[in-house]
Amino acid sequence: MNRFIAWLPDRVDARLKVIGWIYLVGQVVLVGTGGLVRLTASGLGCPTWPKCTADSLVNTPEMGVHGIIEFGNRVLSVLLGLVAIIAFVAILRLRKQRPDLFWLTLIAGLGIPAQAVVGGLSVLSGLNPYVVGLHFVVSIVLVGLCTAFVFRLYAVPGPRVRAVPGWFAGVAHLTSGVVALTILVGILTTGSGPHAGDAHAPRNGLNSEILQHVHAIPAYVTFALTLVLVIGSFRYRTTRVHLFTRLLLAVELVQIAVGLIQANTGLPGILVGVHMMLAALLASAMTAVVLSLKAPAAQLGAAADSEADVVAA
Repeated sequence: MNRFIAWLPDRVDARLKVIGWIYLVGQVVLVGTGGLVRLTASGLGCPTWPKCTADSLVNTPEMGVHGIIEFGNRVLSVLLGLVAIIAFVAILRLRKQRPDLFWLTLIAGLGIPAQAVVGGLSVLSGLNPYVVGLHFVVSIVLVGLCTAFVFRLYAVPGPRVRAVPGWFAGVAHLTSGVVALTILVGILTTGSGPHAGDAHAPRNGLNSEILQHVHAIPAYVTFALTLVLVIGSFRYRTTRVHLFTRLLLAVELVQIAVGLIQANTGLPGILVGVHMMLAALLASAMTAVVLSLKAPAAQLGAAADSEADVVAA
């Protein structure tokens, strides 16, 4: 046991960074496989939960491709649970030096069984659109937590202070709120559309065509606010916020393009699935922007001293 404890990382090294990236990529891929379940009408491929059928833990040949897709999504959830345990154990020796990493792995790890339970409830409720929507919300929250974990793995530990002016931070936080609203309205829009996850699954009864237009409003507001952030960030090229605001803008451009195409081509399943994964990437990029509003106090102090030396020279 002592040998195992001694083997655990005592600092942020390549092992932790690999775990962090697997964790984050896995969560985004899980959103994609969840979309595949829904868009192939495989939501009830395993008609019960936690077993696949009343008599079998796994899918059976009689269940066909729908059973394979649904059970495959469940297997990925289990694998992510294992990654969560590995991440938590790997950070244990660092819990006092890096409490931020400890709490992120703990909260994200607890979120995975919660995600599985909500997924199970969606099956047991016959794919109630609001329960399915809640399942997507939990997935987005986990993407954000895993993004924060990866971000802090690369961050210098210690006190952090705001690295941008108050107005810029305010616009960034406003943008994050509008992003959340965009995703929530998108969930309602999908819940009213043709992709229910099963031919007999209920819809939320809302007007899908009207919701598409409503969904576009916060999406375009997000885009406009992001343009403000990108332009403003050119004054702070030495901070990571300059990189992440441009990344956020790139995701939004692709997402808007995909959204327009799918809305004008009858909502083809493949594009709806891509749009769902882009929503996860949008949440990830927005999380990175908010986290980059602050920087290590020591790092900013060194940069200020360097700038003062240049001016004096």
